[in-house]
Amino acid sequence: MSFFKNIFGDNETPKQQEVKINWENLTDLNQLGEIIFNSNEKPVVIFKHSTRCSISRMALKQFENEFALQDKVTPYFLDLITYREISNEIANRFGVQHQSPQILVIKDGKSVYDASHSDIDAEFLNSKIG
Repeated sequence: MSFFKNIFGDNETPKQQEVKINWENLTDLNQLGEIIFNSNEKPVVIFKHSTRCSISRMALKQFENEFALQDKVTPYFLDLITYREISNEIANRFGVQHQSPQILVIKDGKSVYDASHSDIDAEFLNSKIG
């Protein structure tokens, strides 16, 4: 019977993977004001993701697998293909050159850390904030 399960699968639903990041979707320019305000109480991480880029997808998966700051930061996810104007405004407001993929840490209304591409490292971020 297990031979057929291996070939055809079975009707059992696989166990859901534990979600380590409870992302807030960044979909409106007004949220940037909220992020700035809220970063005075708790740091905010913004992950800018390109849904058309395999490097971005790989960086996102690795970040999600290593992320261990759920209680210490508020994580925001930006689909920058759909919301490019928000990505541009992030570059303007925080003085950070646009990259994709990219993470920013916002604290006290300012970008205190940013990284892109292979420099995105949740374990490093965990050690800095954690």
